[in-house]
Amino acid sequence: GSSIPASDIYKEGKILQITPASTNPRLTDDAAAKGNTTVFRTCGRDDVQGATVGSYILKHHKGAKVAILHDKSPYGKGVADETKKALNKGGLRETMYEAYNDTDKDFAALINKMKQAKIDIIVLGGYHTAGALIIKQAREQGLMAQMMGFDSLETAEFAQLGGAATNGVLMSFPPKAEDDPKNAALVKKFRDAKYNPEGYTLFSYAAVKAWADAANKAKSTDAAAVAAALRSGKYDSAVGVLEFDAKGDIKNAVYDIYVWKDGKSFPSVK
Repeated sequence: GSSIPASDIYKEGKILQITPASTNPRLTDDAAAKGNTTVFRTCGRDDVQGATVGSYILKHHKGAKVAILHDKSPYGKGVADETKKALNKGGLRETMYEAYNDTDKDFAALINKMKQAKIDIIVLGGYHTAGALIIKQAREQGLMAQMMGFDSLETAEFAQLGGAATNGVLMSFPPKAEDDPKNAALVKKFRDAKYNPEGYTLFSYAAVKAWADAANKAKSTDAAAVAAALRSGKYDSAVGVLEFDAKGDIKNAVYDIYVWKDGKSFPSVK
């Protein structure tokens, strides 16, 4: 949520903002409404991510009892609400819609409530730390519901914190750039430096490269000039060819569904 208020400060300072991981639709929607043309992102939006998760549930778990949880943050509530919107549009009404505090350590009451409601699917709008605790405590308390989260779960720490309970957890994430053969040399450089380029690492790399390429094209580092160049071209990057729309969002953003197993996430076979 910090990227949204920060965009006003960057605009005032005539600084171009290009984020690799801020997915809330309000970032670019609000900027466009205010006439701020120097906000961009190299990742997708939560309305696309929510629609992806919602469609998956409607296709594979039609008629399931769904609990939608969120941590009250702009990110967590954002993805939760977009999934709720997609499910409701597809004719599935959630059984539970509950908020929790990200700093909570004991989720017994929430889990008991889900057990009483015979929940089949847990949609987790929140970060990996609380997510790991919720799924671990759910399994300890005998709740075997399928957890489905979002891009914030894409970190090895999720499995480290949740242990074996994270096996089978599903999440949405863009196609993993670190698995693309064309990025093998780049990924090797990161790993040789003892850094695993997981999550949005290569989206960050892509953001810097797109800015640099656009600045070279504009022959300027002026924010407005670089923004115009970004909107008028296509930029090859580690996460694919980036093309930006009028708001600064990437065109044709894609999210896939991944499943956690033995400490790693893999594309779901469904």
